[in-house]
Amino acid sequence: SMAGVNLNEENARILATSSEIVGTKIRSCKDEFFLPADVLHRRILDTARKLGVTEVPADVVNVVSHATQFRLRSLLEKVSVVAQHRADAVKDEDLYEQTSDVRAQLRFFEQLERIEKQRKDEQEREMLLKAAKSRARQEDPEQARLKQKAKEMQQQELAQMRQRDANLTALAAIGPRKKRKLDSVGGANTSSEVRDRAVPAAVPPSPRQQLRQRITRVNLRDFILCLEQDRSTARSMALYKALLK
Repeated sequence: SMAGVNLNEENARILATSSEIVGTKIRSCKDEFFLPADVLHRRILDTARKLGVTEVPADVVNVVSHATQFRLRSLLEKVSVVAQHRADAVKDEDLYEQTSDVRAQLRFFEQLERIEKQRKDEQEREMLLKAAKSRARQEDPEQARLKQKAKEMQQQELAQMRQRDANLTALAAIGPRKKRKLDSVGGANTSSEVRDRAVPAAVPPSPRQQLRQRITRVNLRDFILCLEQDRSTARSMALYKALLK
């Protein structure tokens, strides 16, 4: 006995209750390669020969294959987490505070470019109008070109004004759009029928639809972010090539 336990009695009890399990032969599952064994062995052997190694056992190929599978699985999990975080809408949550608005900054720069372009167009327009009003007896070819361009600009502005006036006239002739009025008799029934038709019966989603909802879309930016955060790939050639795309 040990610590007040009779080992013989416990052994007999185990054999009596688990007689079907005890003594059976247990076989492990076949170890499957994630990568083609022949191709991987050839690649490893080519690299090993450069370092003075002439023989690579099959266990090394198996370990490298499993390591590659584990590495790809972990990388895909990280990329999936980054993609889900990018897709989450956290603007309305109180735990997050917005520090910068890139879209507003881009809109501001676009507005500055629009104002600058408008200012240059106004300057060019004034220059063309001055050239059109000049009445010099001897005109050089540049002056004639400016006059022709000013004339074309005035014709284009006149055509735009006519088109705008025609559009306003057409809208005024059509008048405001009128909403359809429901009949006073049976109005409640009609509205209830429309509401019933608008809201169809709840149909359980098919397995294919449920599978589509679980798909996470990953883009190149998510992959680059994972490579930048990983210490082993922060300065790798793969990250450099991904940034060039």
